[in-house]
Amino acid sequence: MFRIAHVSDLHVFAPTGVELRRVLFNKRITGYANLLTKRARVYRQDYLLQVLEAAARECDHLVVTGDITNLSLEAEYDEATRLLHEAARSTEVTVVPGNHDIYLPVTLRERRFPHHFSSFMGSDLPELAVDLSAGRFPSVKLRGPVALIGLTTAVPRPPFVSAGVVGGLQLEALARVLVHPEVARRTPVILLHHSPFDSLFRLEQLRGGLVDAPSLRAVLQPLERGLVLYGHLHLREHARLSTARGALDAVCSTAAALDHPDVRIRAGFNQYEVDDDGRIASVGTSVLDPATLRFRRYDLLAPMVERS
Repeated sequence: MFRIAHVSDLHVFAPTGVELRRVLFNKRITGYANLLTKRARVYRQDYLLQVLEAAARECDHLVVTGDITNLSLEAEYDEATRLLHEAARSTEVTVVPGNHDIYLPVTLRERRFPHHFSSFMGSDLPELAVDLSAGRFPSVKLRGPVALIGLTTAVPRPPFVSAGVVGGLQLEALARVLVHPEVARRTPVILLHHSPFDSLFRLEQLRGGLVDAPSLRAVLQPLERGLVLYGHLHLREHARLSTARGALDAVCSTAAALDHPDVRIRAGFNQYEVDDDGRIASVGTSVLDPATLRFRRYDLLAPMVERS
């Protein structure tokens, strides 16, 4: 049995606060305003520490599906890297970027994300990756019955726009990865930040969704089974993504440090178990109980049914 823990949207803050000169006169000012008016009240560092510790302790592999930082500040990168290295003392860690990790064009141009997180972005099939400013993707880790396949959907956007894109080069590389013999004989676990599904309205998708989600789903059509793990929505949800040969379990993880009364949103981490033969045995989540500061487990294959 191979156990995967899934966290997302850490939104790590700079531990010493934000330097105003780093946020004025660019898109960060809108993110900083959001931090002052909302996020500082609901993203709790103590929750994040508990979630990362518990997730790393209870899995064979920890995956982080983007928005690791809040404003792509160097101090945030440093703090997030420190937290992930702490988690890596207990388990292997894989990360992919989110839109908050590639907040400005200069962040992408200077390749700040791979500079800080390259130790969590290694690949067993580097020859199949394409060189992008966010790093070399797809990243592939062959572990027991699964092939963990990381994608980047993060691109800098104007204020109030958070949409992502996979892009033609990465989609072509993903198609080559999926037919590689070492991947084809395993259960694929696709990691990305944005949802693989279309928004109800196209304008909504262009503003905050995955712009080329239909093209991604087309590349996934030959698969019989697998997991597609993502974040961005700050909500736990499970859906079936139909393919030509079967269906994939598409699962969103909420923001890891959120303080919220709804158990679909509150801080925690998702958990997946894959049998030695590649069958997905369970899809669940652990939600932090604010009253006891302990985790309560739920089954995500049903409408948030609590496990015994």
